[in-house]
Amino acid sequence: MDETARAAALEKAQTFAASKHQLLIGGAWRDAASGKTFDSINPATRQVLATVAAGGEEDADLASKAARAALEGPLFEMKPAERARLLLRLAELVEANIDEIATLETLDNGKPINESRYFDIPYAVESIRYNAGWCTKLTGETISLSGPGDWHAYTVREPVGVVAQIVPWNTPFAMAVQKAAPALAAGCAVILKPAEQTPLTALRLAHLVQEAGFPDGAFNLLTGDGVEAGAALTAHPGVDKVTFTGSTEVGREIIKASAGNFKRVTLELGGKTPVIVMPDADIDKAITGAARSIFTNAGQICNAGSRLFAHASIFDRLVEGVADYADKIRLGSGLETTTQMGPVVSEEQQTRVLGYVKSGLEQGASRLTKGEAPEGDGYFVPPTVLVDTKPTMRVVSEEIFGPVLCAMRFDDDELSSIAVQANESDYGLGAVIWTSNLSAAHRLARKLKAGTVRVNGGGLDPALPFGGFKHSGWGRENGRAGIDAYTEIKSVAMAY
Repeated sequence: MDETARAAALEKAQTFAASKHQLLIGGAWRDAASGKTFDSINPATRQVLATVAAGGEEDADLASKAARAALEGPLFEMKPAERARLLLRLAELVEANIDEIATLETLDNGKPINESRYFDIPYAVESIRYNAGWCTKLTGETISLSGPGDWHAYTVREPVGVVAQIVPWNTPFAMAVQKAAPALAAGCAVILKPAEQTPLTALRLAHLVQEAGFPDGAFNLLTGDGVEAGAALTAHPGVDKVTFTGSTEVGREIIKASAGNFKRVTLELGGKTPVIVMPDADIDKAITGAARSIFTNAGQICNAGSRLFAHASIFDRLVEGVADYADKIRLGSGLETTTQMGPVVSEEQQTRVLGYVKSGLEQGASRLTKGEAPEGDGYFVPPTVLVDTKPTMRVVSEEIFGPVLCAMRFDDDELSSIAVQANESDYGLGAVIWTSNLSAAHRLARKLKAGTVRVNGGGLDPALPFGGFKHSGWGRENGRAGIDAYTEIKSVAMAY
């Protein structure tokens, strides 16, 4: 964006933030039944950015009924090609408003505007377009039966029903779209609950969904906190499926709440991604890759490369390079184009991350970085590289969700067991390998217990299934697996 475009986008975003924010239920904007509201805080300034309706149990019930009416009415009658056209129209609208949406994301979340504008929102646009292509391709199959009689047997895929989608605060818009687009493509009715820390771009998305022409009730928005709004949705008998991205602890509670009517559940939970750098790796690329993996979005990424395993022969050069990269990162307000890392999302998150760093140092780790948080009111945490870390330390074993890297070395006699070390975690969301030996990379990738293994770089793509092993969750998002998760298979057998 040039200066003129930046100024215009900021004015639009601030105007939207200052407007009245209600719940979208059945195509109508309405206050929460309780009349309650909550404030959304700008993490770079600690100032109130917006006041938003705080939905609760009664609102969740109304949203469920509105979604059910849409599911059994206009969505049931809608042809797949029409769903595709609506999604493609939505993608056009998001793209047309990309500067404003990116600025809203930065104001609400704190991330650098260049990340919002040139990665997060474009990724969301591509996710909508990718899923629009699946609308006309959700087919069944004919099946030859071997039992007595003559039969015509086939399967069909039908929408799973009313879907409650609970998204986190680290990549609010992209995550909302990543969930809503395949659900709408499959013909489901959606109730989206954004994180209470970052509701604004979800609200903007809801306006664009209406503008695109989706039927009333096909997309509903319930803002509020997890204790009231989120819990009400996950336990509601009128909800057929829950998809959640967030902490493993909350994921467990969702599993319990979903048991009442056996809701389908997709969970994308925590991670403690290992980054393994072999002695034959391109060290310069590995330094940049390892640094970006943990410091992008202030480390607030479930798949952040927070555990670095480097061969002893290159360990010092590698970690010194990553520490130098960290010390040169420019912290500040995400609205400044020169900012490379913004604040973490809240005071609670700042306290949490700094507490982990303190814990690691008290348990014997050493800090290699010199970075200091900038002066001001923002929730800043300097990028941190810790060495002399051990698997028994909390800073190594638990998810921090901040810009903190724990580096550990391995020797030649540990090459065959490095996967064991990397797998010594409750999590299994992702893993990264840096090596020039692709045979070794393939062998290692087979041994790693992770939903996504990236070799020598790589990132997200709407076509690539994403999800985790172990405590990192259930199911997959993106790709064919992602849209299949919003369908049920029905078998039909007809006697001639």
